[in-house]
Amino acid sequence: MSNLHVELERFRVIAGKEEKAREWMEFLTTHLEEVKKTLPAEKMYVESIFEETTEGVMYLYWVSYQGMQSDEVVFSDSFIDKKHLEYWNECIDSHYPESILKTNVVMIQNLVMEKMK
Repeated sequence: MSNLHVELERFRVIAGKEEKAREWMEFLTTHLEEVKKTLPAEKMYVESIFEETTEGVMYLYWVSYQGMQSDEVVFSDSFIDKKHLEYWNECIDSHYPESILKTNVVMIQNLVMEKMK
């Protein structure tokens, strides 16, 4: 599927904002049904967030499978998206360079690919 963008990104959490970042993840989890309703506008097929703490520094990793030419979350009027961006702005270290890992291989069953079209 040539119109599929697959990405793994890593972001550093601001020191001292680790609990706020966990609160953010809990917010997304407890509002999961509302979160899922925002995904079609972004053409977001799958999005997962992972947490890692290395040498005392917390990182959040986003894995996404997204269609091309989608609406950006920053332009959404959704309460969920606005809250998500509030947490983002409070927790993510904007001075630390965003890390996008290189995608080498994407393996998706044909049945799933057909559903994503």
